Amino acid sequence: MRFLTKVTIVVAATLFSTQLFALPKHDPVPGGVAVIPVPLSTSAAHFNSRPVMLLKQGGEQYAIVGISLKTNPGDYPLELIHDRTGPTDQRQSNLNVAVGTKEYRVQRLTIANKRKVNPYKEDMDRIIRERNEMNKAFKSFDKLAQPATAFELPTEGPISSPFGLKRILNDQPRNPHSGLDIAAPTGTDIRAPAAGRVTAVGNYFFNGNTVLLDHGQGLISMYCHMSKTKVAIGDVLASGDLIGKVGQTGRVTGPHLHWSVSLNNARVNPNLFITETP
Repeated sequence: MRFLTKVTIVVAATLFSTQLFALPKHDPVPGGVAVIPVPLSTSAAHFNSRPVMLLKQGGEQYAIVGISLKTNPGDYPLELIHDRTGPTDQRQSNLNVAVGTKEYRVQRLTIANKRKVNPYKEDMDRIIRERNEMNKAFKSFDKLAQPATAFELPTEGPISSPFGLKRILNDQPRNPHSGLDIAAPTGTDIRAPAAGRVTAVGNYFFNGNTVLLDHGQGLISMYCHMSKTKVAIGDVLASGDLIGKVGQTGRVTGPHLHWSVSLNNARVNPNLFITETP
């Protein structure tokens, strides 16, 4: 395991502190993000027992809540913890997060390598080990005062599969598509959409060559199916730094980048974090 040096930590703090940040788009649906105004006294927030990002902008404070694709429409509590105002313990309160409905299209794909759809028994130990490794990165919550939240697209190309598609692989229903697929030729540059720290690098059974970046406060991005990776665990990247090259490793039908964004360990639509240029 690679450990961060004191110098690396200082560089990381500098990179993150100089990043532009913006509130993501408010879209409180399964796979979306809820931007909830909270009192300035709020020091922590939790949704479904997971820590939630807090951002300040224009003299106001907001809880930025990721909503899982598996969430049913309805009302859910956002638990707030407030700074202590006297000799008593910290005070707690709840706000309501109203999750609306969202219908996603169905996508049917044919995967030539049937083992990537129905893995062999001997593949399962590897799949479970890799899933645990990625889940550890997704559950990270680095308490940065100002996480990097203004994203750019990590590579150039048309969107071949949008977020949230209900996927049917070789006539078998599978989990919804939890990211954006960007079609591009093998070897096309993949660059960091915002400042981040590399927390996982691996060649995974389904995802192929993969990198995960931690942008702070539970905001994690993932890049899959690369032909080459150009970073190592512990590297601190600025926006635009090279992550790797587009490829077709893992479970794919052609060369592309699968880009996913996770917030409080919920996979959410990356488009909600992309900064719009005039």
